[in-house]
Amino acid sequence: MKQLFADQPRGVVILVHGAMEHKGRYDQLANRWVQEGFHCIYGDLPAHGEFAGERGHIRSFQEYMDTIVEWIKHATTFHLPIFLIGHSMGGLSIIRTLEENTIVPVDGVILSSPCLGIKNPPAKPLKILAKGLNIIAPRMKFNGQLDPQTVTREMAVVRQDINDDLMLKKVSVRWYSEFEKGIRLAFERISKYPNIPTLVMQAGDDKIVDKVQTKKWFDRLMIHEKSYKEWDHLYHEIFNDPEREDVFQYAKGFVDIHIRK
Repeated sequence: MKQLFADQPRGVVILVHGAMEHKGRYDQLANRWVQEGFHCIYGDLPAHGEFAGERGHIRSFQEYMDTIVEWIKHATTFHLPIFLIGHSMGGLSIIRTLEENTIVPVDGVILSSPCLGIKNPPAKPLKILAKGLNIIAPRMKFNGQLDPQTVTREMAVVRQDINDDLMLKKVSVRWYSEFEKGIRLAFERISKYPNIPTLVMQAGDDKIVDKVQTKKWFDRLMIHEKSYKEWDHLYHEIFNDPEREDVFQYAKGFVDIHIRK
């Protein structure tokens, strides 16, 4: 877990990264929150980056949820408002964490292109094969690398990702099975999502996540305060695209409102 501290903190922001990436890709965003007066907590999820354990493999999606709960517990020690920001699978992980832990000291949630469905899922025969392998060879790995040019239009980020050894290249059959299960349960248990103000920001030209599924989940969400913002023409990583400052200011506006409340 990594921490950055603001001089005169107004709150704590917890950043949760997506699949195949790692905490280092969020240093710039974390520093941006610190500049605005927020302590920032973020780290590598299990199977990713420098997290201790086997890369590309988890036993259960619960490992992601347990990690987020630990970060929230640590954030409470600052006695400040707490905000969760999750990108892609990180957004899915936050959703599942809140569905299973409905009493949490969180003041607001921001979901960035949350992975509630993928654009190009494996063909049905491969899914059937994977189901069998999940029983007899759960650690078998296959190529899960994302093409950097499909996640952002910011070429500096694309070039950096191509040469980044910490980006995950392969994932296990069990990892993918748990990932799919997480998506299914996000819909099945949506009624358990706690009444926490939630902002969903979805990339308009997302080539990774199925934005139709994102909107479907949002429309079914029955809480007192929710907002949906689609960013036209932006690729999957809205906090990395050239318009990232506009995206940040929109997110900051949501946070500022709920600190005042």
